[in-house]
Amino acid sequence: MKLVLGIAGASGSIYPARFLKKLLELEGETYLIVSPASIRIFREEYETNVNTPQEILDFIINKWQIESIRNQIHFRTFADIGADIASGSNKWDAMVVLPCSMKTIASINAGLTENLIERCADVTLKERRRLIVVPRETPYNRIHLRNMLSLDEAGAIILPASPGFYQVPRTLDDLGDFIAGRIFNLLGVDAELFPKWDG
Repeated sequence: MKLVLGIAGASGSIYPARFLKKLLELEGETYLIVSPASIRIFREEYETNVNTPQEILDFIINKWQIESIRNQIHFRTFADIGADIASGSNKWDAMVVLPCSMKTIASINAGLTENLIERCADVTLKERRRLIVVPRETPYNRIHLRNMLSLDEAGAIILPASPGFYQVPRTLDDLGDFIAGRIFNLLGVDAELFPKWDG
C-alpha cells in the first residue's frame, strides 16, 4: 500500500505514534507530512525533546524497539505545496490525517490548500481516493459538525478519535491501538491491534 500520512496539529500524539508503530512493520510506502504544531504537541505530550519529523520517527522506533522496518518512509515538508505528492499525477492508495485539527478540516472542506497536508487531502478527494480524517476535539460546535458533514458528502471518512472499551484496555497504548486498528480496517489491512468483538 502507498499511503500519505498527515499529522496535523491537534492533541492526541498517541494516535499517530501507535499507527506509525504498526505501519513501520507492514510492507508499503508512506509519505509523511508533519505540521510544526504537531511537533510541538508531540514534544509536550510525550515529554521528549523532538524537533523534526525524523526525530519523531526515531523516538517511535526507539520507544517500542522496532527492529524490522518494512515500510519505506518518505518525508515531505509541510509548507512545500510544490512537492511531488501535491499533484494527482502521482498516485497513492489512500490518505490519513491523524489527528486532524478543526482548522485542517475547515480548510479541506473549503478547498483551501495553504500547506501540503491540505493540498494532498484536496488531491485525494478530487482523484476519488480514500481520505480518512481523525478529528480529536470535544465537544463539537455546529461549525465543526457542518464541516465534517460536508467532507463526508465529498467522499471522506470521518473517524473520530473515540476509542471503544469493549476490548478492556489496560494502558493508554491500548486506546491508541484501537483507533489505529480501526484506521487499518478502513484501509483493508487486518492489523490485529485489538480483539474483535465476538458476541
